[in-house]
Amino acid sequence: MEDVLDVYELPYNPMRPVVCMDEKPYQLLGDVRGPLPMRPGDDQKTDSEYTRNGTCSIFAFIEPLGGTHHVSVHEHRKAADWAMEIKYLSDEMFPEAEKIILVMDNLNTHKPASLYKAFPPAEARRIIKRLEIHYTPKHGSWLDMAEIELNVMTRQCLSRRIETIDLLRRELMAWEAERNQKGAKIQ
Repeated sequence: MEDVLDVYELPYNPMRPVVCMDEKPYQLLGDVRGPLPMRPGDDQKTDSEYTRNGTCSIFAFIEPLGGTHHVSVHEHRKAADWAMEIKYLSDEMFPEAEKIILVMDNLNTHKPASLYKAFPPAEARRIIKRLEIHYTPKHGSWLDMAEIELNVMTRQCLSRRIETIDLLRRELMAWEAERNQKGAKIQ
């Protein structure tokens, strides 16, 4: 716990960004019957019956002091999915950074070994060398600020039925763009 708290006390440094990462399973649900038309002053009326359209995994990255946000959706929660997101973090989000200080829980796929499952050894090693990884303690994922971001995302974007992975991706892209435009930070 103290290790993660020490990381959070670091001053903002764009060359050594502190980034928190977490993921969330999400169930895709559709309506059996369409909702009733809204009337002024009333909430939307939806039927309690729904169709189950599968599950997916939402990955969230937040740079708490810099205000950079990234969310993505994968059909699965596999080592290769995590590895692709870490490569994106390294090469797209922070390509100029000397080192990316990454805070995350120690889920079985959140390991450097996952990079070796997804990429050739030289590429996996290149990405790993760009990271300084700090794991939250077991049963201490509440220390990961990405959990705050996932809760905000759930309230602002996911508090309704979304029936397809494509629609979910579009909704989350719009939500991410708004969060980045506002530069939403965590103190």
